Amino acid sequence: MKRRKRQEKKRFGIVSILILLLAIIVFCVSGYKLFSIYYGYHKGDQEYDQLIKVGIKPNNDDNASDAEETPKYTVDFEELWKINEDIIAWIRFDEPSIINYPVVQGKDNQEYLDKTISGYPNTYGAIFLNVYNNKDLSDKNSVIYGHRMNSESMFGKLEEYKEQSFYEKYPYFYLYTPDGKEIKYQIFAVGEVKDTSEAYKTTFADTSEFQSFVQFGKDHSFYDTKVEVPDDAQVVTLSTCTKANNEDRLIVQAYKAEEQQN
Repeated sequence: MKRRKRQEKKRFGIVSILILLLAIIVFCVSGYKLFSIYYGYHKGDQEYDQLIKVGIKPNNDDNASDAEETPKYTVDFEELWKINEDIIAWIRFDEPSIINYPVVQGKDNQEYLDKTISGYPNTYGAIFLNVYNNKDLSDKNSVIYGHRMNSESMFGKLEEYKEQSFYEKYPYFYLYTPDGKEIKYQIFAVGEVKDTSEAYKTTFADTSEFQSFVQFGKDHSFYDTKVEVPDDAQVVTLSTCTKANNEDRLIVQAYKAEEQQN
């Protein structure tokens, strides 16, 4: 009887040790994963902050008259191309000011999902133009993708446009191109759609088909912006994932409202 109790006690001790070891392993693995995530965020922030220093120059043109409107910033694409020749534009918002990134176009729509501008593996990825679009943004609808990071970097801050009050304060964003243009886009719709929806069409057979595309965006918008989109407009659709599932996307759609030349 005593021997049986000793054996049971021994087995219980072994099981307890195994459970403890398993818990330690799980804790270490979880800790490593968390460290990797936050280290990735830190490295991603560092890289893109450095790219801003390299590529963005405030445009302080003392020779311009008060009546002249000049771009607020100049983008040094020659310096940026030394880092990555895939850079085709720069996107900037007044608010959320954190959206201030180079835009690349890869060999396909997978290349920059988990690779930064400098080519390093990172969940940040990069902001990239749909591979089927013209890199000069001349299509009727140019689609630009970016991750919704938990740190609110990349396109994470687009969530703020779900609130109409935020949109009303900041209805524009800007794209800078290698030929020295600052293109101002006016947002006309903010909504959630499926990743295979009409919002991702890039070419249209005629004006009627384009109008249907614009109306689709408005119908799926969280609110009515009351913005009229001209038939000859060029649209940019910003796309990022949602918290819901892998098939839903948050989109911010805008049309080319103004263009300035450096």
